[in-house]
Amino acid sequence: MENKKGAFCMAAGFLLVLAALLLTGYNVWDEGRAGDAADATFQALKFQTEEGREELPEYILPDYLVDPRFEMPTVEIDGYDYIGYLDIPSLELSLPVMSEWSYPQLKIAPCRYAGSVYLDDMILAAHNYDRHFGRLKNLEGGELVRFTDVDGNVFDFSVTELELLWPEQTEEMLSGEWDLTLFTCTLGGRQRVTVRCDRIEDMAG
Repeated sequence: MENKKGAFCMAAGFLLVLAALLLTGYNVWDEGRAGDAADATFQALKFQTEEGREELPEYILPDYLVDPRFEMPTVEIDGYDYIGYLDIPSLELSLPVMSEWSYPQLKIAPCRYAGSVYLDDMILAAHNYDRHFGRLKNLEGGELVRFTDVDGNVFDFSVTELELLWPEQTEEMLSGEWDLTLFTCTLGGRQRVTVRCDRIEDMAG
């Protein structure tokens, strides 16, 4: 009887180890897939943005300056709408940004969670994949974050604060006077790594 119990425990242990290995393998594959998908979409989006960019005469203001409540324009790629792309030079990240967020879409690229870059209240969310927002926690005060909309308008920001929020702190995430917020889950999803940024006015536009 003891031998049977021992054999059962060994078999159960083997299955648990195998399951852990399979899960780890899947996570590695999923991160790679997400990173490759974001890279390909970024290249396509950047190309379309640069191809469609109009050089306006100096006396003509961009639409967003005439009316900051102007809805952010989008470009469709593979059936999804994108509002622009994000560059974080210190993390060597260049990522497309979807117009709206959902859990399935977060597996493809960062998404706009709320707000508008034209109103200085945009909030972007992404998974904690290494090639999405997984390294946000490494950002330091004063580092550059740049957003380019699909019309080619460039908005520069400086990192000013990093905080950890709980999932239920939605009001705290949305409140405050930060011009740009980036956030992602910690490993295990217990908290939200939240990076607050201020607009660099003399470099924007």
